[in-house]
Amino acid sequence: MPGPIQSIQRAAEVLKLLAHGGAHQLSVGEIARALDLAKPTVHGILRTLQEVGFVEQEVEGGKYRLGAALFQIGTSYLDGNELRAKALNWSDTLAMRAREAVRIGVMHGKHVLVVHHVFRPDNSRQTLDTGALLPWNATALGKALVAFGDNWPDGDLQAFTRHTLDPEQLHADMNVVRDRDWAYDLHELVEGEASVAAPIRDRRGVVVGAIGVSGPVERLCDSPDQPPRLELVSYVREAARSVSRELGGLSW
Repeated sequence: MPGPIQSIQRAAEVLKLLAHGGAHQLSVGEIARALDLAKPTVHGILRTLQEVGFVEQEVEGGKYRLGAALFQIGTSYLDGNELRAKALNWSDTLAMRAREAVRIGVMHGKHVLVVHHVFRPDNSRQTLDTGALLPWNATALGKALVAFGDNWPDGDLQAFTRHTLDPEQLHADMNVVRDRDWAYDLHELVEGEASVAAPIRDRRGVVVGAIGVSGPVERLCDSPDQPPRLELVSYVREAARSVSRELGGLSW
């Protein structure tokens, strides 16, 4: 059986590095150092990726970022995602009932990939999170997904605020998530923000995704140190059950 093609592997590593950098562009030298590759090799990879639209080079400074063609491919993947397709109507309904932003996520390595995002139904300025990668250990979506898996994703757990749970606290929290079938985070990813999520199951009863709402603590919780209101929890769990039924996961 033929082995992997090194040039394609290296191109994929470059794209992953640029994706991890988010809005920050990287120079040839920065990419070369991060991947332990020679500058001419990196330059050749970038030039090829630029020709097909997978990366773009800024005019001033010459640094590189992900290109529009790659976004189009990602959008095609999301459009073909069965979970997203089945959950569209239910996520809209949840946003209207909760009056908050709704996200649907699936596990992607050690992160949560947001496959669908419904804006909070008001006139405030908001950023579309579809395609974003979120840390599983500091989000309700991630906890609702990982709690029902066999193992934790590999890698160290990053602390984002002073409220991010340490491994011991997280173990205890995950046991509670499994018992009650929903999860929440409070100030754990961003100070002053909270979220609540519930797992979505397919016809085999396997957790294949999670749906949840997120927003400022003062809107989701009765007080800054209390979990999200039970009314919101009820809305989220009802939406998760409805999507699960769409996937054949529940017979009632």
